[in-house]
Amino acid sequence: AESKGLVARVYPAESLVEEALTMARKIASFSKPIVQMAKEAVNASYEMTLEEGTRFERRIFHSTFSTEDRKEGMSAFVEKRQADFK
Repeated sequence: AESKGLVARVYPAESLVEEALTMARKIASFSKPIVQMAKEAVNASYEMTLEEGTRFERRIFHSTFSTEDRKEGMSAFVEKRQADFK
């Protein structure tokens, strides 16, 4: 599956739970509203054409610009520091 591009990573069964928890901690460190928007875009895409999904994703992306977390994330990136999402 990995060589065919169907999955991003494959882990041995004995390390799967720890790897999943590591990924969960990383995602939890991101902006909660932005993660929710990304999840909404992914879930909605299952019921849309590619064109509709791209349009929806673009609208979601543009709506992130009104959030304080977007401002904090961009500032942190420019200042080369960790973002402090609220």
